[in-house]
Amino acid sequence: MLTVYSEDHYLHQPEGELYAGQLVPPFECPKRVEFVLDRLRETDLGRVVDPEAFGEAPLERVHDRGYLDFLKSAWRQWTEAGYGHQILPTVWPARRQRLRIPEHIDGKVGYYALAAETSMVEGTWRAALSSAEVALTAAKSIRDGQGAAFGLCRPPGHHAAKDMYGGYCFLNNAAIAAQYFLDNGADRVAILDPDFHHGNGTQDIFYTRADAFYLSLHGEPENAFPHFVGYADEIGEGDGEGFNANYPMPPGTPFAVWREALADALERIGRYGPDVLVISLGVDTYEKDPISFFKLTQGDFKTYGGMIGALGLPTLFLMEGGYAVEDVGVNTVNVLLGFADQG
Repeated sequence: MLTVYSEDHYLHQPEGELYAGQLVPPFECPKRVEFVLDRLRETDLGRVVDPEAFGEAPLERVHDRGYLDFLKSAWRQWTEAGYGHQILPTVWPARRQRLRIPEHIDGKVGYYALAAETSMVEGTWRAALSSAEVALTAAKSIRDGQGAAFGLCRPPGHHAAKDMYGGYCFLNNAAIAAQYFLDNGADRVAILDPDFHHGNGTQDIFYTRADAFYLSLHGEPENAFPHFVGYADEIGEGDGEGFNANYPMPPGTPFAVWREALADALERIGRYGPDVLVISLGVDTYEKDPISFFKLTQGDFKTYGGMIGALGLPTLFLMEGGYAVEDVGVNTVNVLLGFADQG
């Protein structure tokens, strides 16, 4: 299996994140990718290549132009205001307030942010753009005939909405790749999101559309980030009604229960008949993950990789979450190995 990877991810290294009332070392850190890359090389799963340049046109197919301009200029505006260290939001438009974009960078950050844990630094835009190009390069390889590919994306993407960042995400890699497929010959794309956290951004982007079926298995929003979206009754609107499926599950969910949800999602994908399948591959469903509450073991990842492989679809895997750093490499590659065993 081809893997696409860029060292530009090192440009995004915030000092810390807000967690449980403290500023702590970020859970989303370069080590996550290093362990995955090391494990890929140990297992000799396939070639690792650099991404191609695609520019911003594919991003505009998914994201608001004003939002992209904000991401590109945020660090300059932040430092021109006399600020430093890292960009963190401090204020948001709350209920019954006006949804207008402020002139001052402090207000702009709050307007475009959906949560306070996600910091930006000088290299964040370049890292996010490279991450999207990793996804696009892997998608292009499938368009050109590869049966499967893995985009080792960092920063991750599934929390990034049309015009919001948060959950460590700035550009929605899965949505950008799905739209790329649709713009290059695909009639239908399915996006399966087994990350522990609901992919609110991907849902936001495709919620009113029938050409992309989004399915997410995640911690119930009553108890898990992003809290305000991801309920089972969110099924899409307008043309998209019936093409959004959420499987929220409670704390302590074991693999046996999680697997039933996955089997149902895969059955629905099969009935939908997509030309290609995009996987938002988060491995924070692991029993030892520090910010999640499902109970999957290392062997379970290989099992469910095989279940995905049994669909027999062209499949693009894109890295999302997973924060048990020393084990994230094994768990990620186990999914890919399980998938490959079915090929």
